[in-house]
Amino acid sequence: MALAQELYGVPASRLDSFVTQWLQPSRGWKEEVLEAVGTVERFLRQEHFQGARGLDQDVRVLKVVKVGSFGNGTVLRDTTDVELVVFLSCFHSFQEEAKYHQAVLRLIWKKVCCCQDLLALGLSDPSITEEVPSALFFTIQARETAEPINVSIVPAYRALGPSLPHSQPPPEVYVSLIAAGGYPGSFSPSFSELQRSFVKHRPTKLKSLLRLVKHWYQERARDIQVTVEQWGHPDLILCVNPYESIQKVKEKIRWRRGHVGLQRLSFQEPGSDRRLLSSHCSLAYYGIFSDTRICMLETISPEIQVFVKYPNGQSHAYAVHPSHGVLGLKEQIQDRQGLRAAQQQLEFQGHVLQDWFDFACYGIQDSDTLVLSKKRAGEALFPPS
Repeated sequence: MALAQELYGVPASRLDSFVTQWLQPSRGWKEEVLEAVGTVERFLRQEHFQGARGLDQDVRVLKVVKVGSFGNGTVLRDTTDVELVVFLSCFHSFQEEAKYHQAVLRLIWKKVCCCQDLLALGLSDPSITEEVPSALFFTIQARETAEPINVSIVPAYRALGPSLPHSQPPPEVYVSLIAAGGYPGSFSPSFSELQRSFVKHRPTKLKSLLRLVKHWYQERARDIQVTVEQWGHPDLILCVNPYESIQKVKEKIRWRRGHVGLQRLSFQEPGSDRRLLSSHCSLAYYGIFSDTRICMLETISPEIQVFVKYPNGQSHAYAVHPSHGVLGLKEQIQDRQGLRAAQQQLEFQGHVLQDWFDFACYGIQDSDTLVLSKKRAGEALFPPS
């Protein structure tokens, strides 16, 4: 049944029943999802994370908050994406959160991968996104139906403290927030309780309206044209719903091209650096709602992907092996761009890379960006310190 067409034919007096019949999840289904997610919440509350260098030795979870549609009571039927914000004892300021956010995510990731209760729920595909704020994503299964449930965990500084749901935060919180700087949205999880409470305690009719708007938005979102660029292959044109997961986009590419390797997709906004597209997210998550071009790189484990930023500001993706020399990458650039390897200068975090050193020597990791320029005559190069 085409729900979008049904919606336009429903009189206003029957919208409540339409929401109940088609959009509101059944109690049994919702309880099954929340039971599985409850296992994740118990793990977080009971686990003690051994602090890394610079962190408290005993990192404790102060509170776990369900946010998004599951947290505020506006979840749509068959939605299986659950977001959790974790307030931690090791964050005493916004600055500390920004400094240790990635380290804490790695701590949680290691513990998640060893948790027997989560492994019993079919734990799969744990990964850390590179978005703002970055999060730990993984998939588990509902016990009865084995339906996949996508879980995201975001660690945050509990800036509001144990305040009451309806109390106003003190002005000092916003003063410290402004002083901390950071990218837009990087500290938004610290205020997730305010965001959740704003909707959670509203009348049912308002929640029904939000469900209708979300349903209409998803049904009416038009497909966009995505042009997939891959070195050595003609462009591939796909029609993609912006709300489809990147994983489904990869499956379409695999079906059309027959690739068997690990696909890495990236895109670049004008004036910005190239970014990796996470399989757990969608194009809409990255703000892409119109025709776009993305770059695909096929790698074979244990290869990694690096971005090379050209002098004109454009970035391109290359597959390299961490233990192989820099010269191999320069030869790839020469084949693709025509600039001779001997004329290339690659830099990473202030270091000029020498041809005979490998990438691991410079601490270069997956999705790092290298800067390319034309080498000046007689320029001396130095090994990494």
